[in-house]
Amino acid sequence: MRASLLNSQSHTLNPKLAQAVSAALENWDREDNTARLWSGDASLWTGSDEGRWLGWLSLVDRPGPGPDLERLVREIRLEGLSHLLLLGMGGSSLFPEVLAATFGRQQGYPELHVLDSTDPAQVLSFESRIDLLQTLFIVSSKSGSTLEPNILKRYFFEQVKQALGASEAGSRFVAITDPGSKLQAVAEREGFRSIFFGEPAVGGRYSALSNFGRVPAALMGLDVAEFIHRAGFMAQACKPQTPAYRNPGVALGVILGTLTKAGRDKLTLITSPELSALGAWLEQLLAESTGKDGKSIIPVEGEPMAPPRAYGKDRIFLHLRLDSGRERKQERAVEDLKQSGHPVIQISMADRYDLGQEVFRWEIATAVAGSLLEINPFNQPDVEASKTVARDLTQRYERVGSFPGETAFFSEGGISLWADEENRSLLSRVAGANPSAASILRAHLGRLSPGDYFAILAYLEMSPLHQKLLQSLRRRVRDRFGAATCLGFGPRFLHSTGQAYKGGPNSGVFLQVTGGDPPDLPVPGRKYTFGVVKHAQARGDFQVLSQRRRRALRVHLSAPVEKGLRELNQAVDLVLGSV
Repeated sequence: MRASLLNSQSHTLNPKLAQAVSAALENWDREDNTARLWSGDASLWTGSDEGRWLGWLSLVDRPGPGPDLERLVREIRLEGLSHLLLLGMGGSSLFPEVLAATFGRQQGYPELHVLDSTDPAQVLSFESRIDLLQTLFIVSSKSGSTLEPNILKRYFFEQVKQALGASEAGSRFVAITDPGSKLQAVAEREGFRSIFFGEPAVGGRYSALSNFGRVPAALMGLDVAEFIHRAGFMAQACKPQTPAYRNPGVALGVILGTLTKAGRDKLTLITSPELSALGAWLEQLLAESTGKDGKSIIPVEGEPMAPPRAYGKDRIFLHLRLDSGRERKQERAVEDLKQSGHPVIQISMADRYDLGQEVFRWEIATAVAGSLLEINPFNQPDVEASKTVARDLTQRYERVGSFPGETAFFSEGGISLWADEENRSLLSRVAGANPSAASILRAHLGRLSPGDYFAILAYLEMSPLHQKLLQSLRRRVRDRFGAATCLGFGPRFLHSTGQAYKGGPNSGVFLQVTGGDPPDLPVPGRKYTFGVVKHAQARGDFQVLSQRRRRALRVHLSAPVEKGLRELNQAVDLVLGSV
């Protein structure tokens, strides 16, 4: 029998930070801010439209999957379907990915896969993992107009139509979308098997406990009622009657907001291996919610651990562990961090179904931190800026069959380098009269200062080899410069940390990595291809970074990409040996 129904939470802070947090908690209660949050008082944030986006607070009041979803689960089990492939992006796909990775395949149910990329190689990789004749496709898009799930749907619908015939194709697709969306119209027109609706008052990154999480959870065989029931324990504990210091979500949010304002804005995630996938969901929730108006909590997800001396004074550590999966080496490393004076938050889960509690805790904490930072945690203005540029480029390609010309300012072997005029001029001047890839990279990395972070923005297939090579690069930069490091794969990070990179503080040094795309894939009914879309997204991302006057350098790798990544690592080795 569990001693408590709640996941435990504790924190270790130095006296100065502890005093600041204590004062902030007292002020939170004095202003009755928890009640203001639950009542939808927009003045708790910026006084704009925040009150319209708090539907997630009541999602736990609706238990169970519902009769339509229960019927669909029974049907696909009777039909013996072996795979589920969810096509989505951002808030519509990240939590289903957490479920698939954390729970794995359930006996007697289809295996869930989540595809959120426009990279042609990654699309082909996922296609090779499934049997088209035995797969149910879940097209997940809140707005129904998001580019990535729409073109993925076009591609796979055409594949299924060729395999099963036009009259049967729709029966292998379901949609999750808001009422009245373009996706709803498409699903009805093309005979989708089912349509499940989201909540208009719930933003995408706050939608994990809505149908965007419930539908894939039920179809893969999870007990949705139990999942929501567990989340309800946390919701009850976070209500206004609980003082801030004992309120799990409020206390966490006050700690995060207070430490961010004190310069500890790099939240470094350390998780039990079984919970590692939750990092990407937390990364989106925190970065997209708080990264605006020159402020941000910068989530550092997936960074290899190091001794305490490797970390700067801009860090705060989150240790999220599963009681049954504690690792001695990780526990010792976290204890060393605490003994060295680094702030550490620890959260322990009894089992995997307690993920629902963490969803609610972190949604409350993010909203609270947003209040302390005086920003709107429910919008994402800079995500929209990148999407607009990418859309314009894609539409141009559709009209004329090409992009506007661009020229690398340096090429060497399989590496070409690109930058806007301001960055190019500075890097060329520092690199000297006889530049090399290594000297330009040295000039770029040399711009890292205390309190900065280094982010790799990789528009490549998210393959194990690519991840290994880029993780090695980020680790070596962290160890040499003492800077927090981030790694994101495009386009998925655009809907996540991309907001903080453009709208947060100008403390990032960015290395965008692009590569050739053989073979490419067509988008049915369009002139542009998946490779063209990915290229437009990379250019749009880089253009907005440049417009925000970020320290950004683009590295383009000639095919094969693996060879180019090794050349890039060799160039970085030269840099780190001479800085």
